[in-house]
Amino acid sequence: MYERFKNLGHEVCQCLRSKSMYVEAAPDLTVPPANDESYWCVLTQSVLGPDDGLAAPTACKRGRACFYILD
Repeated sequence: MYERFKNLGHEVCQCLRSKSMYVEAAPDLTVPPANDESYWCVLTQSVLGPDDGLAAPTACKRGRACFYILD
């Protein structure tokens, strides 16, 4: 599971992506955390999923028609 999603309290769809997922760097503790990450769905390559819902960690969870996770 992607580190940023661990404290959400639910599983996040494996089709959700963000740029920071592809960067392996230690966080700079002198910089305050920001919540300005941009997300997209790999199925649509858009900020909207196949169901026209927003692609975001809080929205891409079980119960959504397009939710995908390896069980």
